[in-house]
Amino acid sequence: MFADVELAGGEISGLEFLGLDVEEADDDVPGLLLRPCRALRGKQCSIYAHRPNCCRTFECRLLQQVERGAVPIGQAKEIIAKTLSQIEMLKALIRRLAGKEDDERLPLKERFLEALAFSEDSSAVGSEIHETRVHLEKAMSSVENLIHQAFLGD
Repeated sequence: MFADVELAGGEISGLEFLGLDVEEADDDVPGLLLRPCRALRGKQCSIYAHRPNCCRTFECRLLQQVERGAVPIGQAKEIIAKTLSQIEMLKALIRRLAGKEDDERLPLKERFLEALAFSEDSSAVGSEIHETRVHLEKAMSSVENLIHQAFLGD
């Protein structure tokens, strides 16, 4: 979902050495780790011991609730499974609209916007394209709401 991750100045060269895409930013932010992260292998970080500080210190809302005992681990796993399922459905809708134009290296939000733009510019018209666009917009809204409520909090 996120376009990039802010890095501290000392982290940039080490991440570049590990083969990650790092973009130099401006005076306020020395660098950005581009997303989706190339260190992610399946659902695990392949550079976990060397991950940037922002990744090291981030704890999602759901994890905090589990650690406090407010949410049982089984319920947390169900929320995660539901979120992953909705994301996969969203990706399928994006592929249906964008076809070969879908760039899976881009953040999900950007892929969504490009699929909508591509389907607008496409010579293909009709109720099926319109229905897919509507379904995609609803799916994106649902995924964003779920992520913000379950994982990011207020």
